Amino acid sequence: MGFVNKRTELRAKRKVRIRKRIFGTSERPRLSVYRSLNHIYTQIIDDTQGVTLVSASTVEKEVRDAQKFDNKRAAANYIGKLIAERAAAKGIKSVVFDRNGFLYHGRVKAVSDGAREAGLDF
Repeated sequence: MGFVNKRTELRAKRKVRIRKRIFGTSERPRLSVYRSLNHIYTQIIDDTQGVTLVSASTVEKEVRDAQKFDNKRAAANYIGKLIAERAAAKGIKSVVFDRNGFLYHGRVKAVSDGAREAGLDF
């Protein structure tokens, strides 16, 4: 497949394995998390229509101006809470969690914990 390194290749395999089973519907859309080296991005996606309903990330001006975070995990937790608030505003109460091939640990776990704290059900 022409991957850069073994780690990227393993993540791609995990992603395919996960996405075989996870599918977002209108009633229960998919909460997708992407973790880069410095930032975290989340989207709530309806796969039946192929549209992103809500999104939040640490690169948004609103988030950068909101506060300075102690560490990346604190920022990820804040993003989880933010995506849950925006989802609630759109009437979304329940989602399926898509960790996108990343291990459920650290920042990915912090996003899900923040979303659960803010009332999102998954």
